[in-house]
Amino acid sequence: MQSFDLPMVLTFVVLLTTVVLYATERYSIESIALGSVVAFLAIFTAFPVTTSAGPVTPSDFLQGFANPALLTVICLLIIGQGLFQTDALEKPAVLLMKWSRGKTEIAIVFVLIIVACLSAFLNNTPVVVMSLPLLSALAATRGKSPARVLMPLSFIAILGGMTTLIGSSTNLLVANFAAQTSDLKLGFFGVTPMGLVLAGVGAFYVLFIMPYLLRPRKTMAEEIQVVSGKQFIAQIDVTYGHPLVGVESVSGMFPALKDMTVRLVQRREEPLLPPFENVVLKPGDTVIVAATRNALANALSSRKPLMDADSPGSEEQTEALSANDGSMTLAEVVVAPASRMMGRTLSQSGFHTETECVVMGIQRRSRMPRMAMSDIRLEAGDVLLVAGTEEQISNLRGNRDVLLLDWSAAELPRRRYAPRALLIFGAVVALAAFSILPIVVAAVGGTFAMLASGCLNVRQALRAIDSRIFMLVGASLAGAVALETTGGASFIANGLVQLFEGASPSIILSVFFFIVMVLTNFLSNNAAAVLFTPIALDISNQIGVPAEVFVVALIFAANCSFATPVGYQTNLIVMGPGHYRFSDFLIAGTPLAIILWLTFSLIAPWYYGL
Repeated sequence: MQSFDLPMVLTFVVLLTTVVLYATERYSIESIALGSVVAFLAIFTAFPVTTSAGPVTPSDFLQGFANPALLTVICLLIIGQGLFQTDALEKPAVLLMKWSRGKTEIAIVFVLIIVACLSAFLNNTPVVVMSLPLLSALAATRGKSPARVLMPLSFIAILGGMTTLIGSSTNLLVANFAAQTSDLKLGFFGVTPMGLVLAGVGAFYVLFIMPYLLRPRKTMAEEIQVVSGKQFIAQIDVTYGHPLVGVESVSGMFPALKDMTVRLVQRREEPLLPPFENVVLKPGDTVIVAATRNALANALSSRKPLMDADSPGSEEQTEALSANDGSMTLAEVVVAPASRMMGRTLSQSGFHTETECVVMGIQRRSRMPRMAMSDIRLEAGDVLLVAGTEEQISNLRGNRDVLLLDWSAAELPRRRYAPRALLIFGAVVALAAFSILPIVVAAVGGTFAMLASGCLNVRQALRAIDSRIFMLVGASLAGAVALETTGGASFIANGLVQLFEGASPSIILSVFFFIVMVLTNFLSNNAAAVLFTPIALDISNQIGVPAEVFVVALIFAANCSFATPVGYQTNLIVMGPGHYRFSDFLIAGTPLAIILWLTFSLIAPWYYGL
């Protein structure tokens, strides 16, 4: 057995300290991860270690930051951002909600069950990538936090992957290694009976218990932003070819404007007031509506927009917003006391000429005027909903006539690019799922396609990169190098097996499962599989038990990567969109790992006749 030397001791100390600091969340994940890498570099510089492959160098600890798995995760996050920016999955989510008769929970459970089934036959990563934006959209339709559904998505995919030999790369890795070094030949469904039991028990926990352990997490912007139900006055100019041409009122309302209250239809010199009976909208009509900010944003960014940049009646406004890169930002500003805009209409105020921003709506605290937006004379305290580029909105901070509400700035989704985004996303998933291209190649290509097609700009793509994930992956791989090169993992495994020498095979099997289950959350699951396969075969020979028993135990234990975000790639994928912290995985994932360990420890001895 590997001797218990100083580099190994220091490696254990660094790893234990790192996990404790992650869990306490006293310091940022980035700082802790970087500190652990620095500690490993210092230890192995002061106490050089040499393996059969040669001396361990600093580059061995830094190569994790250039790992293909890390690049894959980052590119998949950017592709997901492309789907978000184009609102590409809004319609699929609405259709699924209709199918489930408006019950979000039923729709979410249905998607998760499909994910579990697909994961048994396809690579888990593209299945999760494919489902993540759909589940996020489903959660958003009812105002649920994505934190309630995204971690269950990752875990259910891992559970589904346990049920067949090709369900996870870990399963294949262990089976192939065992076949090369022993007479054991696992069939396609060789792990299925026990896998279905574990997946069933785990799925019950994931679907019906775990959501209550997950706290809704919000980004800083979401925490300070207040979603207001207050309505703005806005106007829609019906021109030739406009989607509202020919729309007829039904029961006094217009179906195409279901999220808005129509207050007035101005037809030449004749005002048409509600209730509207047998009114058919024609080119030249001006529709005055009262609507929330969300309703106006949807009308402005839909594939066939009801509102356009020239809604207030200025042709130059159209040119101002069409000249940018396709990205439009909405924000709210307040007319300041003693502003030059007071007592003037929008056209008289010169607001657009000075700022290049377009006013899309006016909100008045005291009353809701029934007149065209262009005829309203502004007062101090009026809130204007303005549209422009990010730079134009930022420049409003220096404007003395209006006060910019910084928290209110948000980009509009580029819905007209939604078909492109869906096509790119589908191509990436298909290429990876059917092994036509390595997933890292498909992900990098998809990222480039999102940028080149206009679904994303570079700034939006960079914003999708989560620094926590980058540092976590790099630091965890550095820890794996330290454990392997010092023999720390083998020391733990062999030491505990010797400790339980003479115990019954069922006890040793349970201890073995537990050891692998713990270490797979800090090593990668594939690294744990490679490290423990020869140990599993050696233990089975020593105690006279069929090799299949311990190899199958290794497969299931190595897949129990639930307690940390670095345990499995899909955990990292959902970490950013779900706004999870390290402690969230510990709280929600540790019980699942323990449940699977206890279930296996009780059923496996009976199933294998130990």
